[in-house]
Amino acid sequence: MVSVKRFIHDEPALFKASKAFVSQFLKCADPIVYVACKMPSRNEQIAWMLLGTVLFQDRSYPDIVRLLINLYERFSGDKLWTLPVPKKSEIEDVVEQTFNSRNWTVFENVAGIFWSVGLFVRRHLDLESWVREHTPEEMWRDLGEIYFMGRSNPRPKACTAIYRMLAPQPLGLGLACRDSSKMPPLPLTMGARRFLAMLGPAKDTVFSELEPSEKQRLANEYFAALMHENPYFAAHSLQFFLENGSDGFICREWTSRCAKCPLYEYCSYAEVHKRD
Repeated sequence: MVSVKRFIHDEPALFKASKAFVSQFLKCADPIVYVACKMPSRNEQIAWMLLGTVLFQDRSYPDIVRLLINLYERFSGDKLWTLPVPKKSEIEDVVEQTFNSRNWTVFENVAGIFWSVGLFVRRHLDLESWVREHTPEEMWRDLGEIYFMGRSNPRPKACTAIYRMLAPQPLGLGLACRDSSKMPPLPLTMGARRFLAMLGPAKDTVFSELEPSEKQRLANEYFAALMHENPYFAAHSLQFFLENGSDGFICREWTSRCAKCPLYEYCSYAEVHKRD
């Protein structure tokens, strides 16, 4: 695997196309944040963003968006965190009705995740104040209280949740926290992993075989190179690379079936279009 600096030197056209891809997806709202922003209060927005962040695994973004909306319709207001908590069967019924199946790797854990997020809100009560009074590092520590959020390094879901809280809309909720020079690692989503492995500095190696710390280091460096003023913007955009959407990949939907994608010439998954 070449260094980020060497990759940029050796692949200037690909790097330029990658920067254009990042810029093109900056206006693509984060799906979990999109749903959370529909909630009427800050507490609900933060709480449901946390729930969506934990639930997003082994399902597409549209699936999780539908599930969050259906769960909210069934347990609106403060029902996510007030007592008595919903029964396990009630929560599972919503999941089954949403997916028309119980065949999901997380199905048996959904109720536990729901209750755990509710317990977290009860412990911290005013979530906006909790964000405002804590540094990102302190929030990263506290988020380990939530079931399935992760309890050891690097805790990627906790990192994702923090950036979703702090980033400006539509990337995040635009909340303010205590100043700190130390931020959590940038979110390394499946889309970003695919990008790094197929079109980034890891394209000539086996990305999956790298140590987690090496993957994160590479991601952080490349995100910073792609969007120096705010590397999280690059992390945000790359989450949509070859990520399943409602009708094929999200990036295909956004770029007119690949025709308007800056990476068209480089992506082996690009649909065939005639170019003038």
